Amino acid sequence: MASSSRASIPTDEEIDYTDIEAKYQIPDEDPFDSVVVVDNVPVVDAVKKPKLLSTLVKRFVQKGAPIKENNIHMPWDDKAGKSKGYLFIEFPTPEDANNAIAIMNGFPFDARHTFYLNHFTDIETFSTLSEQYVEPKIEEYTPKEHLRWWLADGKDQFLSYRQDDLSINWHAKTTSEVQTSRKNWTDLFAAWSPLGTYLASLHRPGIRLWGGPSWNGFSRFPHPLVKLLDFSPCETYLVTWSSEPIARNNVFSEEDEGNNVAVWDVKTGHLLRTFPQIAESDGEGGPSKGKTPWPALKWSPDDKFCARLTPGQLISVYEPPGMGLVDKKSVKVEGLVDFDWCPLVVDEDDTASAQKGKEKKVKKERENFFVYWTPEIINQPARVTLMAFPSRAVLRTKNLFNVADAKLFWQNTGDYLCVKVDHYTKTKKSTFCNLEIFRTRERDIPVEVVEIKDTVTDFAWEPRGHRFAIVTSNDPNLGNAGPGITIKTEIHFYQLETGVLNGKFKLLKKLTNKTANTLRWSPKGRHIVLATVGSSSKFDLEFWDMEYLDGVHEWGESVRMLGSGEHYGMTDIDWDPSGRFVTTSSSSWRHSLENGYTIWDFKGQELQKHLLDRFKQFLWRPRPKSLLTKDQQKVILKKLKEFSRTFDEEDAAEESSASRELVAHRRRLVDEWKAWRAKIRSDGDFVRKVERHEEATEVIEEWIEEVLEETVEVVE
Repeated sequence: MASSSRASIPTDEEIDYTDIEAKYQIPDEDPFDSVVVVDNVPVVDAVKKPKLLSTLVKRFVQKGAPIKENNIHMPWDDKAGKSKGYLFIEFPTPEDANNAIAIMNGFPFDARHTFYLNHFTDIETFSTLSEQYVEPKIEEYTPKEHLRWWLADGKDQFLSYRQDDLSINWHAKTTSEVQTSRKNWTDLFAAWSPLGTYLASLHRPGIRLWGGPSWNGFSRFPHPLVKLLDFSPCETYLVTWSSEPIARNNVFSEEDEGNNVAVWDVKTGHLLRTFPQIAESDGEGGPSKGKTPWPALKWSPDDKFCARLTPGQLISVYEPPGMGLVDKKSVKVEGLVDFDWCPLVVDEDDTASAQKGKEKKVKKERENFFVYWTPEIINQPARVTLMAFPSRAVLRTKNLFNVADAKLFWQNTGDYLCVKVDHYTKTKKSTFCNLEIFRTRERDIPVEVVEIKDTVTDFAWEPRGHRFAIVTSNDPNLGNAGPGITIKTEIHFYQLETGVLNGKFKLLKKLTNKTANTLRWSPKGRHIVLATVGSSSKFDLEFWDMEYLDGVHEWGESVRMLGSGEHYGMTDIDWDPSGRFVTTSSSSWRHSLENGYTIWDFKGQELQKHLLDRFKQFLWRPRPKSLLTKDQQKVILKKLKEFSRTFDEEDAAEESSASRELVAHRRRLVDEWKAWRAKIRSDGDFVRKVERHEEATEVIEEWIEEVLEETVEVVE
């Protein structure tokens, strides 16, 4: 028995292990799987080769694909003494190579070179292609959605955010129609890009952009716990900020760790650079604890430069998309407090001959330039400086004395700059205000001083105009107003004298005994709204027209109030892009009393009022710059009454549409009721049942006489 059992046991040679070997076999790795070919690399000579290699390493590391110079092989043309425009990079593992291709393929290295990455092993794929031509299959063309589609409708859009619901609405004069609505579209708030092309929503992982009529998301920016965002003026770049320091991941590299500010390319979604957080200036050239300046980067109007302020030290100007420091040096300014770019400087109409009473239009291309100011330091006075960039030429300086504080206000076309300067009195126990107005379009940039006795609490330039408005107050409670206390204010309108030699800004009209603390000009100029915002007892609104009268009239007579109103708990006020409507809103982010929004026309007539529980945000969708020339715009202004007649008819039709719909609805209900009654009456079964019931029922009446009492009476 024992011998037979031993004979039945198979030996190792007889056992088939092929299934186990196939299951646990370790595949052979191709040593070239971790090699990547980078095409479209700048061609350089031997002198520039080290700089190019160091820059390549830095760019790859910033994007989360770390490499070393000794792992880069750059083919060389010995006859020409230059590189061949491509290189090979060896990564530690094939996974690292795949990650580098995913991150860096299509990366814009500079304005003329965009990287294209492929596996080295792909060469075999292309080398073994068949010589026989096979006609490729042409995919059916699917047009992409136009990102500015809403402009074709002629109506404006606005964003409304209530509870967890965010909706995009079409605006009409008396009605609003929801174009799209979504729940939990954003975790914090939403924002439009400056030209209205994109809608940005904030989420815990980062920011997402939306657009087109179907509102499909098309770009993500992974910045965890992002709290703030800012677009460049031309919507080319996006800046994000989070209070949480950046941690290294597949997007952020080791160099980005600990920073708070990130700069992105909007179209490609690529990270360009990150910056550490810098505290806001305390007004004396030093950082202020606990304050974060926003925006963190200030952009030139053409998106060519972005600048960053280091309080008390310097202005660092960077040139995107490479985000390198321009000329490798910053603008060093001792005691620097604040700066700002001129909003519009290229190809604008200069009016240098306005002193002669005629405007001579001269097309003149100018550099970008910015203004900055410094406080008094030891024996040096405070100073306001205008500097052109990138030439760094000083265009104008103005010395100031006994300065307590200063604020910079640009007019939106860059024609004027107002520096609101608060000066100490001789005793230094109180302050007074001067408005230093720089005329940047005139030769040598003259400066005009407007003296104001009281404290200026708000300042606003008229868009594309020659007027400004200020709010002043000498109320003793100013700055220490408690609950129920209303600060008394005065409103001043100033206008530039035209048609006179050396015309100055002259007081146009003064309004006294007011409570308004906020000024909002129409984006088209001429009209302005005065509002009392943030008060617990006053919620006044006043609508003013600066050109109420046409023709020749006395100075200041054309300023008239068109209407007034109130909005309880008002927290925000804004004009629509057309300048025809004004919105006041009460946000639950500030308080929980009568949240909602109200839409007014420019004359102060209330058109719509919506009380919405837990209402948070209202934003008009911005419009891009008009494609019409100035001459075409003048023709439209001359024929405005003809064009406006069409819009008036549309407004009248919209106003009556609601009543027409109500009447039609009521008529439909009456018709349905009549149809139901006719159906019941014509129902044969019902009629027959009624007739049978009437025939089967016979009513018999029986009269019964009963003697109740008899009485005998004798009649004499």
